This record gives sequence, C-alpha cells and structure tokens, in this order.
Amino acid sequence: MKANLNLGSISGIKIKIHWTFFFLIAWIVFDELKRGGSSESILFNIAFVLAVFLCVVLHELGHALTAKRFGVKTEKITLLPIGGMASFDKIPESPKQEFLIVIAGPLVNVVIAILLYFIIPVKELFNQSFTDAYGIFASFSFQNFLFFLFIVNVGLVIFNMIPAFPMDGGRLLRALLAMKINRAKATQIASGIGQFIAVVFLLIGLLYNPFLIFIALFIFLGAYGENQMVQHLELLKGHTVEEAMLINMTTFKPSDSIDLVVNKIISGTETNFIVVDNGAVKGILLHGKIIDNSNKSVLVEAIMDTSFKTVKNTDDLKSIYNLIYSDKQSFVPVVSKGKLIGAIDAVNLNEYIVLQSKLAY
Repeated sequence: MKANLNLGSISGIKIKIHWTFFFLIAWIVFDELKRGGSSESILFNIAFVLAVFLCVVLHELGHALTAKRFGVKTEKITLLPIGGMASFDKIPESPKQEFLIVIAGPLVNVVIAILLYFIIPVKELFNQSFTDAYGIFASFSFQNFLFFLFIVNVGLVIFNMIPAFPMDGGRLLRALLAMKINRAKATQIASGIGQFIAVVFLLIGLLYNPFLIFIALFIFLGAYGENQMVQHLELLKGHTVEEAMLINMTTFKPSDSIDLVVNKIISGTETNFIVVDNGAVKGILLHGKIIDNSNKSVLVEAIMDTSFKTVKNTDDLKSIYNLIYSDKQSFVPVVSKGKLIGAIDAVNLNEYIVLQSKLAY
C-alpha cells in the first residue's frame, strides 16, 4: 500500500494525503455512531474536517508560494491526521526570507478568518446566552459550519504561533534569533524551547488528551532532527567533496556478469558500486538491486541504475547533504573533468561529520 495518495498539483506542487488520514475519517464516523449520531451529523462532521484540511492546504500553499519567490522549491504538501507539511528542497539561508516564508502560512488563515467574520454574524453568535447558543449550535446549518470554520482558523493561527520548533512559531523565533546570532546557534535555542514545550504537551496529553501525545512526539522529533541537520551543515561549511570522498573502491564494466558483483559483496565490505566504461560513469549498482537479481544470469548493464547524479570533487559538501540524506540518491559518484575519481555515500559523509564535530570542540 502506498504511503501517500496523490490528489493532484497546484503551481507544480504535488498535494498528497497520507493513508493514516483515513483513520481520522473512520474515527469520526465511529465516534458519531457511538454517540447515537444521525447520518446528517456524520456527513456534517466529515464535510467539516475536509473543509478544515482545505484551510490547512491553503496554509501550506502560503508557505510554498512565498518560498518559490525566493528560489526555494516545494516538492510536495502532505496531509496528515495532525495537519499538513510542506517539503522544501532546502532551507533559505536568509533569516528575513525564512521569516516571510513562515509567516505567510498563518497569514492565510488570518485572511480566511477575516472573510468568514464578514460573511457570518460572528458578534451576534458570540453574544447569545448559553441556552440560546446551545440551541443554535446544535443544528447542522451552513451558518454553523462557517462559524466553526472561523473558530478553527483563529485556532490555527494561535496554535501555529506557539514557539515550538519546528512549528511556525518556532521557525519565526529561529528566524528572529538568526538576525542577531548565527543560524546554528539560533536553531539550537529554538529547538531546545520546542523540545521543552513538547515535554509539556506530553505531560498534559497523558493526563487529559491523548491527541497531544502525538503532537508532542512530532514536535520533539522534528526539533531534534532539524537541529541535527543544521548543526551538520554548519560543520560542512567550507569543505569540499574531495575531503570526504571514498577513493579505494571497486568498479565494474557494463559487460560484467552479476556473479562478479555478488562475489565482491561476499568477500568484502562494499555494498554499492559504480559502473564505468573508459573512465566515464555509466551507472550505479545499489545493494538492494544486486541482491534482488543475484540468482539470475544477467549482465551489470541490465540492472544498473542509469538515473543518477554525479558531483564534482570541488563541490561544496554542504550542497550535497540533502541529496545524500533525502533518500534521493544515497550513493553518489565523484568526477573530475568527466572522469570518475571517487564516490560519497551516507555512511562516509556521516563519519566525516563525526570527525569534524570532534575537531570543532
């Protein structure tokens, strides 16, 4: 089963929905049936959740379209039961750019809330007595639908402004700090605050609301992961691929038998290989593909991956970090003047980062 269902694209940005989102819909139906709800109440609540997630998509598009103006590409927006997530190909270096990209999301919800405020009589609804309000809000009217959507958008703005990195509020805090101190230190501070808030959410969730536990885990792990990435990028700044690349490695020709590759895996420690012909890189052989075809009588050229990127030995290590760790290509050939001179992978790069971290302290 695919993890994501593709809903289409907007301005070149793929909109995907994670399969766990359907658990939320199932839970709504189950909860309404358990409380004796009618088909009308079930449809009302499902429609409302879908409307809320449309607001979430617009929120993420606010981030994505602003990022596009600064040359930051958004590969996809993924909808999860706890909200949405835009996947950027890089983090903007400029704190001002990051501030504008981050604030664009909540501003979308502010605009939606303002529009709804003028469409429905919000003041009148808030000024109702408890008895009258209960009678009004108990009905499944379109006015109630829009009023609840107004409340949710106001709530999204307030919730996203909590300075819990990597949520919007935490990213705004990081951007503001980065205007005064270096980015790595700013991230470390914002991440620490985010993890503290995550622990508070976890404790509250254990006592009152289990849903907060999932939010707490998302914040804690997200803060830890992004802080680690930023610290790694800081360590790699100013270093080239040549400093960290593998140079003693085995290569194969397209005409070699797969048996030769399998024997090399068994007799050595290498798991991925580069296919070379007259010094030029023709493809890469990844461990999984080799194992899957180890019982077949095929040549290397039949199973090698020809959709790959190469990097130059003079390239900045920082620039290939995302390529290595984003699972796009975990094993990358290194070339100089079109000829293979080495390779770099996640294990090798991680070892280099560890060594640099020791030298930094």
